[in-house]
Amino acid sequence: MSTENPADGVAQDATNDQFLDANEVRVLAALAEKEAATPDNYPMSLNALVNACNQLTSRDPVMSLTESEVLEAIDRLAAKKLANAIHQAGARVAKYEHRMRIKWMLDQPKVAVLAILMLRGFQTAGEIRSRAGRLHEFATVAEVEKCLEYLMDKYPPLVAKLALTPGTKEPRYAHLLSCDEADLEQAETSHPGSAGGSRGDRVGLLEAEVAQLKQQVSDLSAQFADFRKQFE
Repeated sequence: MSTENPADGVAQDATNDQFLDANEVRVLAALAEKEAATPDNYPMSLNALVNACNQLTSRDPVMSLTESEVLEAIDRLAAKKLANAIHQAGARVAKYEHRMRIKWMLDQPKVAVLAILMLRGFQTAGEIRSRAGRLHEFATVAEVEKCLEYLMDKYPPLVAKLALTPGTKEPRYAHLLSCDEADLEQAETSHPGSAGGSRGDRVGLLEAEVAQLKQQVSDLSAQFADFRKQFE
């Protein structure tokens, strides 16, 4: 005879709905970022979304998601009412949008703060302000802190303030979409300086993206030259 408590299943479903895996976090944050940064290309096609998830800059960690992984993450986010597929009239492919505002009742400044934390790991309020310009222009660090307080005061909270680590003067913040505060504190204790990566790593990523952009320019130049030959 089963002794399973029906409430256990409900609690498990609530936990699964609250927490996101790493792929879901990246897809959701990329949608939120590009909505503000490139509104003409939003909602996003699958190809554009994959490229946004796998950017070499403004990402910590850098990821390499496949189309199938992004689609699977979209399906899970849709089940949690955090994303939606748009089938526009006459369009051959579906496009995708996030629903963070509706799900968590957030205005754009708060979406910007949360998205930056999701994309770039643990950060101070000052770092968030300096990195959020394309999503929302904060006039002061105090404005960022006000948004952080709102996100921390929600139930369940979406953001937590980390304890000061040795040698630091400002607290850092982290999103709670992948773990609870206890797990977050353990991760911060184990890797207190992991959020930003080393300077060498960041320089290497920038060099890689510059090389990638140069190759794209070269390819476009070759395509344009072939196009011109058709009219000569």
